[in-house]
Amino acid sequence: MAMSGGSDDGEPMMEMNTTPLIDVMLVLLIMFIITIPVQTHAVKIDLPVDSPTPPEVLIEPVKNKLIVDTSDTLLWNGTPVSQSQLAGILAQTRNMDPEPELQFQPDARARYQIVDEVLVVIKRSGVTKLGFVGNEQYGSFQKAAGE
Repeated sequence: MAMSGGSDDGEPMMEMNTTPLIDVMLVLLIMFIITIPVQTHAVKIDLPVDSPTPPEVLIEPVKNKLIVDTSDTLLWNGTPVSQSQLAGILAQTRNMDPEPELQFQPDARARYQIVDEVLVVIKRSGVTKLGFVGNEQYGSFQKAAGE
């Protein structure tokens, strides 16, 4: 680091050249930012098992579709069910070997509260194979709402 020798009036003037320090700090900052791993946002669903109640709704062995329509009705493979019936159906699917995949498709215009309650039922049921289908409808819904 360079030091200046003084000024013309005879007094010593000692100023430190901070430019190299700033350069090193910027390089270290950039390296630190690059080496930090990118945080991934994921929702971990560890689902406890609920007590089964026998529903009278058809359960497919490979995949089942749960739809929340615009009138906030739950449809299990096309058959209307209540949230309590859904809990029993999901408990039955957990006991199947292999466990069938649950495809969840909420309508873009369904109330968020109902969709949230259904997700809570799914989480409590212990389902491990869950997929969200029909996500492309939300892109077109946002475009239509923005126009």
